[in-house]
Amino acid sequence: MNLEEAKLFAKFQNKKIALYGLGTETERVLENLDDKDTITGLLDSYREEGRLYGKPIISLYDAVQTGVQLIIVVARPGSCRAITRKIGATCREHDIALMDIRGKDLLAENRISYEFTNICGVTKSELKEKIQNFDIISFDLFDTLVMRKTLFSDDVADYVNCRLQEKGIYIEDFAKKRLESEKRLSKNTAPTLVEIYENMLDKMDSSISDDVTAEKLASLEWTIDFDLLTPRKDVCSIFKDAVDNGKRVYILSDTYYNKTQLSRILKKCGITKCTDIISSSDYKTGKIQELYGVLKKKEQAKRYLHIGDDIVADVESAHRWGFETCRLFSGIDLLDSVGNLGLTDHMITLSERLKVGMFVSRIFNSPFQFENADRRIRISDAYDIGYLLCAPVISDFVFWFYHQTTEYPFQNIWFSARDGYLIKKMYSYIQRLQNRKDESVYFMTSRTAAIRAGVRNEDDIRYVDDMKFSGSLEENLKQRFGIYVDELDETNIDERENGLMRYKKPIIRKAEEAYKNYKMYLNQLHIMAGDIAFFDFVAKGTSQMYIQRLVDNHIKGFYFYQLEAEYMKDKGLDICSFYANGKEESCAIFDDYYIIETLLTAPHPSVCGFDENGKPVYAIETRQADDIRCLEKAQEGIMDYFRTYIELCPESERLENRKLDEIILKLVHGISITDTHFLNLIVEDPFFNRMTNVVDVI
Repeated sequence: MNLEEAKLFAKFQNKKIALYGLGTETERVLENLDDKDTITGLLDSYREEGRLYGKPIISLYDAVQTGVQLIIVVARPGSCRAITRKIGATCREHDIALMDIRGKDLLAENRISYEFTNICGVTKSELKEKIQNFDIISFDLFDTLVMRKTLFSDDVADYVNCRLQEKGIYIEDFAKKRLESEKRLSKNTAPTLVEIYENMLDKMDSSISDDVTAEKLASLEWTIDFDLLTPRKDVCSIFKDAVDNGKRVYILSDTYYNKTQLSRILKKCGITKCTDIISSSDYKTGKIQELYGVLKKKEQAKRYLHIGDDIVADVESAHRWGFETCRLFSGIDLLDSVGNLGLTDHMITLSERLKVGMFVSRIFNSPFQFENADRRIRISDAYDIGYLLCAPVISDFVFWFYHQTTEYPFQNIWFSARDGYLIKKMYSYIQRLQNRKDESVYFMTSRTAAIRAGVRNEDDIRYVDDMKFSGSLEENLKQRFGIYVDELDETNIDERENGLMRYKKPIIRKAEEAYKNYKMYLNQLHIMAGDIAFFDFVAKGTSQMYIQRLVDNHIKGFYFYQLEAEYMKDKGLDICSFYANGKEESCAIFDDYYIIETLLTAPHPSVCGFDENGKPVYAIETRQADDIRCLEKAQEGIMDYFRTYIELCPESERLENRKLDEIILKLVHGISITDTHFLNLIVEDPFFNRMTNVVDVI
């Protein structure tokens, strides 16, 4: 028993303790424990009865009933997180302490931070320099050179289960049985994936289709897992540099995949050369057993360096074989070090774990994040602002909108310009995947264009005037109605009125012309009979209200968020909002929609009306070329996230989680954004004549 373990048991002397884990490490702990009677029993999520190592195997319920005061998890740090996820709530409820074998409190609430204040590790340059001093270099693979886009490695079994169910194959407790077989076989050997599934099928009581074989299940899992993997670019670069510099570089991996499969993973990382690949399943032994010995037999060298993320497998076990080590932080290590960024309560469902996993695999792709001078978590590119912060909530909205429009089949689906530019692309992408004809329309409009054509009477003018304009009356008239005061004669001005009502005659006269021109545009759309599904992003409903006057069809609005819903209640509008109206001040969307709206907008200028041929007339473009390139990069990030999420997440698991989306979006206020083009953006609202610097809203 090492010093850390001895201190832990001494600290909880005279307490009723249960050990979590049935592996050989638990056997070692028991053998070295002086007072074995303090151990009430052994826990494991896959087995709840029998005896092992002279102790009863008990359930979590039994642990509670017998008054266990402490559960010690005898497992690797990565497994500890998964176990805490499973039993943490019960431990808290019954005041049971939960610790890992190294004495870490697994129930401790980590403080959310945006800085790596508690991280102290090797830097990129230090690692490169260290490599030069050793004869033989070995790299761990998973969570070191590659990471998964889902949060936990155990998630892969859930993906396999979903794919099987899509094929009509149902195996009760599939993931549990699959992981239980792996754990069972791994006690004495390092199994292949086929062997794991053979064991699982042999242990099953009920029969399943003869078409379901261990080989087919293993092939399916490999395909799914391969698609989930993504390179850790900085580490892969260091690996390739070491090879190019003539070092003898090995892959040393605890895995049920064979050498050929690992070669394919390396190729995905852009790695085509290494000295050899040593897979535990090929040699039937793992890192905590004899795998380092396999490498030493191959290379009779003086100095070995192993690089990996796991404290037990990549550090402690390597040290026992005489290796020097260098620990690199996994993505989950980095996430844990900053208190999970407030995401802890939203890692439950498979879709949540995929969303968080996609976030972690990109923002914490490099294990050297802490090297920044200010040690802040950093996003330095507009693409990543779109992918990391905005894409989850926008994707969930598109799924919601798609379901709304398919549940009640609309004949006409309009995505209003300019906020509908990217949303339509995302909607059309789903349509193509479903092999459906996309007849939706990118509908040319704006609040200004709709009002100019829809105004009919004095009440309309008062409604517009009530939306306070930041500027003079003359500027208001020009911006909202395209009317220049100095071009009007006195007969067009009613001096008895105030505000825009002074110019009611020219406003209504010009509206008649704008109405005719807008109708010319509408006639070109070939509007079908039936309701119109009308997308708007964040709005009261002004555009919809005035567009409704231009068409005979009923318009049903589908908004991301409706502002001032109570104020618009008497306007006769039919609006369904993705974010339900409540206390706006408590909603991250209300605080941050300006940021999303700026990035969603189309690269073309705003539409202010139509000519006599029904062709759109655009306002003067006020954005710079760099501004437009910035938003296009952000949209590319959003679209790539959307495609990846659809590709990876089984359709049955695509659950909207607005709260998780809000938490991710709010990170824009804590994470350091360093893209200068993004920081130079102006949030434009010409209708109100308001211009706000993005830096002022983040």
